[in-house]
Amino acid sequence: MLTVGEEAFQRLKRHAERWPFWRRAGNEGRGLPPCRGVAAVLQPGEGNKREAGGGSEDSRSPPRSGLPSFSAMWCPATRPRFVPMLQLLLLLLANGELQGDAEAAERATLLSPFFGTKSRYEELHPYLLRDPLSLGPPLSGFPLPPASCTPLQLSAVMRHGTRFPTRKQIEKLASLHGLLRGGGGGKRCSVAERLARWEMWYQPSMDGKLAPKGFSDMGMLAKRLASRFPSLLAPGRRLAFTSSSKHRCVDSSKAFREGLREALMSGGGKNVTLTETFEINDKLMRFFDHCEKFVRDVEDNDTAMHEVDAFKESPEMMKVVNKTTHTLCLPAEDLNADLVQVAFFTCSFGLSIKNISSPWCSLFNKEDAKALEYLNDLKQYWKRAYGYNINSQSSCILLQDIFKNLDKAVSESKRSKPISSPVIIQFGHAETLQPLLSLMGYFKDKVPLNARNYRSQSKRKFRSGRIVPYAANLLFVLYHCDQARSPKDEYKVQILLNEKLLPFTYSGKTVSLYTKLKNHYKYSLQNCEFAKVCSIKKNGTSIKLL
Repeated sequence: MLTVGEEAFQRLKRHAERWPFWRRAGNEGRGLPPCRGVAAVLQPGEGNKREAGGGSEDSRSPPRSGLPSFSAMWCPATRPRFVPMLQLLLLLLANGELQGDAEAAERATLLSPFFGTKSRYEELHPYLLRDPLSLGPPLSGFPLPPASCTPLQLSAVMRHGTRFPTRKQIEKLASLHGLLRGGGGGKRCSVAERLARWEMWYQPSMDGKLAPKGFSDMGMLAKRLASRFPSLLAPGRRLAFTSSSKHRCVDSSKAFREGLREALMSGGGKNVTLTETFEINDKLMRFFDHCEKFVRDVEDNDTAMHEVDAFKESPEMMKVVNKTTHTLCLPAEDLNADLVQVAFFTCSFGLSIKNISSPWCSLFNKEDAKALEYLNDLKQYWKRAYGYNINSQSSCILLQDIFKNLDKAVSESKRSKPISSPVIIQFGHAETLQPLLSLMGYFKDKVPLNARNYRSQSKRKFRSGRIVPYAANLLFVLYHCDQARSPKDEYKVQILLNEKLLPFTYSGKTVSLYTKLKNHYKYSLQNCEFAKVCSIKKNGTSIKLL
C-alpha cells in the first residue's frame, strides 16, 4: 500500500504526463517536461509580465503566480536541489494545476466529448495526447499508390488553434464569479465557496486571441502534414497562405509556417527558406460578414434563433439550470441557461488551454453535458449550417476559390507545366468551415435539429465538436495518375477532414475522379454570384430552411 506521500507523488507524475505539448524528444522517454523550446512559451505563470514603467500585457499566458513554474522543477538548470513534497503540492495548487481528488481530476475528461466548438483537437485523435507528432493508425486507401498516382496540389481550409475566451464570454464569467464572491451562494455552500476562491485569471484583453496551446496545435499540425505530404510540403515548393484578419488566424498561420520550417530543417535542410505568399482576405475567410442577406436575416435577426431560445426553456435545459442553481445555493432568478453555459465553457477552456480539470467542471455530469452540447449544436445548426439556406450559400465564394485552384493545377499539368501553387492553405474560423461543409452536403441529418427532438437526436450526424474543433482542417488532395484508362481519368481527388478520409457524399467512396467531383458541385460553382446570392430583397426577410 502506498503511503500518503507516495500517493501524492504518483498523482503529481500523472499530472505532468497530461501536459503532452511540453514534451520534446530529449525528455519524452523519461516522461519529463522540457527545459527549452516550446516549453519556454508554454510555461504557465510566465506571461502577462509588465515591463518597468507599464507596458501592455502578453495575453498568451495566464498571470504569473510568483512561484517557480511547474516545468522548472524538472530542468537540471533551474530545479532546486531539494523541493519538499508539501511545497510542490502548494506550488501546483497555487497555479491551479491540481484540482482535488482523482475524481475531480478526471471530470473534464468525462465531459470533454460534449464541448462542441470549444473542443480540443485531441478529442478526435487521443493518441496525440501521448505524441503530438504521431500520424496514428494507417488510413486505408490513403495516399493513393505512389507508383501510379502523384500528388499535384494540397488545398486546405483550417480553423485557428485553441483560443482564449472572447471578451463577451469573459465578462459573463466575471459576472457569475462576482455573484459567488459577493456571497450569493451563502456561507455554508461548499461548491460556491470553492468557486468564489477560484482565481479569475481571464482578462478582457485576451479577447479570443490564440492561446499558447493554439500555437502548439498549428505547429504540430504543420509537422504532421509535412510527414503526410513530403513531396508537396518540401523545400523549394511555393506555398500560398491566406488568413482572416483576426489575430488568432494570423497567429495560427505564423505558427503553422514556423512548424513547417522546423519540420523541413529536421529532415536535413539547413537554413530552410520557404517560397511563400501571404494575404489577409476577409471576403473569402469571413464571407459571412460580407453577405448582407445573412447579416440581416440571420445574424441580426432576433427571431432567427427561435429553436435555440426554445431549448433554453425546455425541460432538459431547465433541469440543468435548476440543478446548478441548487448546487450553487443561488436564488432561482440569479441563474439562467446562458450563465450555466458560460460555466460549462469555462470548464472546457481549462482543459483546452491549460490541460487541467477546472473546478467549474464539478458543476456538471455527463447528462448535463449532453444537453449543453445540444444547445451549442442547435446554434451552429441554425446559424452556420442547415437551418437556413443562406448560411451555406454564402460560402459558395470559398468553394469557387478551391475549385479555381484545382482547375488551374489540372490545366498546368495537362500542358506539362510546373504547378504554380502546389500548396494553398487558408486560415479561418469554425464559422468558415461549417457553412462550407454544409454546402457540400456533409453531416446532414434526415430530420432537422430543433428544440423538441433532443432525445431522438442522440445519434445525430451533426455534432460540431466532431466537425470543427480547434485546429479543424479540410484538405483537398489532387493527384495525377499515369496509368489512367482515359485522359479524363488521369486526375483524382481525396478529401480529408481533421486528418481522416471523408467519403464523397455521392458515392460513399474515399477517392473520386476530379471530373465527377466538379460535376457534383456544378450548380453551386456555376450559380455563385456572391453579390446576387447575398442581395437583400426590398420586401422583408426571406430566410428559408434547407
